[in-house]
Amino acid sequence: MNNSQRIAGIGMTSQRTRERLIQRLQEQGIQHPAVLDALRQIPRHLFLDEAMAHRAYEDTALPIGYQQTLSQPYIVARMSELLLGDTQPAGYRAMKILEIGSGSGYQSAVLASMVGEVFALERIKPLLLAARKRMRQLKLRNVQMRHADGLEGWHAQAPFDGILIAAAPDRIPQTLLSQLVPGGRMVLPLGSRSQKLVVIEQGEQGFAQREIESVRFVPLLPGVSSGRGL
Repeated sequence: MNNSQRIAGIGMTSQRTRERLIQRLQEQGIQHPAVLDALRQIPRHLFLDEAMAHRAYEDTALPIGYQQTLSQPYIVARMSELLLGDTQPAGYRAMKILEIGSGSGYQSAVLASMVGEVFALERIKPLLLAARKRMRQLKLRNVQMRHADGLEGWHAQAPFDGILIAAAPDRIPQTLLSQLVPGGRMVLPLGSRSQKLVVIEQGEQGFAQREIESVRFVPLLPGVSSGRGL
């Protein structure tokens, strides 16, 4: 099977199977047309080992190794929708986004299909290398990926219109808040045993925080890892 055939998918990874997932997401309240189109177009099966690919369009989190998971499609869609907010298409297509914890690269690819630039950080090196390869396969040239401690952000590329954190810190990382533009937005899971999906927006009176729903993510850890021993 060549690269174009693998991207297109067959059987349980076909476009028809993807459409059933989109229908389920709409039934769960995902409404943003650009987000739905992104999940329709980005081949989630490409971000899994071949042995797991047949489960790619189930609405569930799936293992990607190194004690990490590929997030549930609903969560990817919900976080993307919250990050874009009510920004009009011309606005979000120009957005510059920082993603913390890119993992397999699936959320990075979804964002890259909608916004101007994505800067993604991943602490586990083998995951980062595999994600970079997938970006090349999909010809997504507006994604820059780096092996780094996500808690430090990416000062050289700051400020960002939005920051999406795909792992849960115990408290809001102030270093990352400082890398938002005025009026910027951060979406993240927050907490340890009990986690909430949270949106933080910067306004004239400072930062405002609102809770969206209960979630479950791996913890946001400091430092970087070679992947050995995980």
